[in-house]
Amino acid sequence: MDKPLLALTLRPPAPSGPSAESTVSDNLRQLIQLRWIAVFGQLVAILAVHYGLGISLPLVPMLAVVASLALANFAAALWLAHLRVTNREIMLALLFDTAALSVQLYFSGGAANPFISLFLLQVVLGAILLPLHWVWGLVAASCLAYAALTVVSRPLAYPPRLLSESLDLYTLGAGLCFALMGALLTLFITRISRNLLARDAYLADLRRQAAEEDGIVRMGLFASSAAHELGTPLASLSVILNDWRRIPAIARDPVLAEERAVMEAEVLRCKTIVTEILDSAGEPRGEAMASVAAEDFFNELLAAWRPTHPRVATDFACESADGSAVVASPALRQAIWNLLDNAAEASPRHLAVQVRLDRSGLVVAVLDEGPGFAPEQLREVGRPHQSTKGAGHGMGLFLAASVARKLGGRLEAANRPGGGAEVRLILPLAAHARRTT
Repeated sequence: MDKPLLALTLRPPAPSGPSAESTVSDNLRQLIQLRWIAVFGQLVAILAVHYGLGISLPLVPMLAVVASLALANFAAALWLAHLRVTNREIMLALLFDTAALSVQLYFSGGAANPFISLFLLQVVLGAILLPLHWVWGLVAASCLAYAALTVVSRPLAYPPRLLSESLDLYTLGAGLCFALMGALLTLFITRISRNLLARDAYLADLRRQAAEEDGIVRMGLFASSAAHELGTPLASLSVILNDWRRIPAIARDPVLAEERAVMEAEVLRCKTIVTEILDSAGEPRGEAMASVAAEDFFNELLAAWRPTHPRVATDFACESADGSAVVASPALRQAIWNLLDNAAEASPRHLAVQVRLDRSGLVVAVLDEGPGFAPEQLREVGRPHQSTKGAGHGMGLFLAASVARKLGGRLEAANRPGGGAEVRLILPLAAHARRTT
């Protein structure tokens, strides 16, 4: 079997991760949790002030606000389960919380209430979660509410025994508010920031993979165009070599006849390579792939590869993979061929190929005795052009990683403890059954 050619137009599956929509939903869940804390905190504060300190509060309207916050949480949970969440819902939730806080402060002293600073909590959360123009709307709403509470509010009616301690109570309330805001901001901003960072990392991965796919498509177009261009000169060479058969001087000379035969074989091999390039470029995303016994597949591949590197001693071991099958395609053959070429270049005397079965699937490990990978290469393994060989190199691991992703597997690389490198292709199995004879 001649050296197979890679289908350069393979498109790897999109990476999984948090999308922008799921991130907004996660942020709304954080706001729901914050509101439950507000429900519990307001309920405890109202009852403690009214019954514990003896400061008369209008319990009915204030407890009604607490109940409305709880009902809003149930409604938001139903919205999350059945409808799409956008920034508009985040803005409405923050405005609702601002309005509820305004009503509670109106019945409990207005701007003189030490918990007036809680308005800033909504503004800070809005600044993290919302576009800038909406944040300014939230700032305007908070400022209007604050201004209104300085003019219109229901003053607290301190009992005579607490009149002399009202300043101390205000200071205590301001301290509690400060500690509460610090704890809530630390807790929830940390969670929200983690959601946003995960989303940004996911988008960055999408952009990177799009750039890699663009490179694959460009290489596929180049290879296809080159194959078409090579067809004509190869046909001309084939005709000339056939004519040489009828030249008596060449036919009688055994050296020339042998060289002509070698040239014909090489031209035929080039034609096969060109044909596989064109077949790969037009392959309908691997739909024509066949399932092949894993051991037979690798024996056939190594039998074709060894003559191209006759000086490299190649050991092959197939462990616990009897009866397993892989989805054989020109792309997979070329990916493994690239790994063998890389290993032979790093370790020109000896390399090993190990095939084994584990829970992840079929593991194909290529081990060499070369210098191994540099730390920066290991961090970027499978990325295009990550090579110490100079410009134009470093595509073998990248293409192998792309093929592995297309087939539902992955590529891993590591340095061996005793020296050298190990590159592993983890492939899904087309079948896992014992052979029957």
